Amino acid sequence: MAFNYDQYLRVDKMPTLWCWGCGDGVILKATIRAIEKMGWNMDDVCVVSGIGCSGRFSSYINCNTIHTTHGRTVAYATGVKLANPDKHVIVVAGDGDGLAIGGNHTIHGCRRNIDLNFILINNFIYGLTNSQISPTTPQGMWCVSAKRGNIDPTFDACELAKGAGATFVARESMLDPKKLEKVLVKAFSHKGFSFIDVLSNCHINLGRKNKMQSAMENLQWIDSITTPLKKWEALPEEEKLNKFPTGILREIQRPEYCEMYDEVIAVAQGKRGVITQDDFEKKI
Repeated sequence: MAFNYDQYLRVDKMPTLWCWGCGDGVILKATIRAIEKMGWNMDDVCVVSGIGCSGRFSSYINCNTIHTTHGRTVAYATGVKLANPDKHVIVVAGDGDGLAIGGNHTIHGCRRNIDLNFILINNFIYGLTNSQISPTTPQGMWCVSAKRGNIDPTFDACELAKGAGATFVARESMLDPKKLEKVLVKAFSHKGFSFIDVLSNCHINLGRKNKMQSAMENLQWIDSITTPLKKWEALPEEEKLNKFPTGILREIQRPEYCEMYDEVIAVAQGKRGVITQDDFEKKI
């Protein structure tokens, strides 16, 4: 039976405003296929997106959606999840939105281990606002705000998420939608903060300005800088510096924030005694 995308999309908003060849559409497709695999009712799903090309994600998916202010996706999503802990909340943000102005919120979402699914669409550039450098722009690349080449060191978004305490961390690119779909299903099944770094192409505002004249050349570049985790682990240390490992990079269990919040409410209502560290350790 053919997959019916129409029930998951706001078809009145089609076609999308994304550039031809943009990876955002591939990521949207993988996301709704993962939601279908989870068997979620779209009335129980909330997608929170920010500002930038990825911010349009919430315009096209047919569920509860919030289009937030720049960098505040995790803050809004935290409020939604605490008020509706039984709902499935997905955050979609770009590398600029999620790691620059919104970097502090991303860090604390990871630290709290609140049950959110954070899809970082990482195209290495501020695409919508005409190619300023972002925290993931490779050194040496040309950008509007670095016309002699970017000198800023770049973030490894997954290492940042792991260091901040996210309990599920993965990376894939939009080059293999089926593999991305499987990773999203794993992330959606995880109890706690799930962080998925999805490498995508912006051939208009990154590629063409850095000697990649077509979407295909931009995709080939992404393919050249990624390798599956097991292959990456076998590489000499000097070669690892130029490659991003893909796959599930961390999957652990820690007490989830909404469950701990319920414990605090129970204490406030006199239904139980003061919470101790032992209470949280028992939940792992």
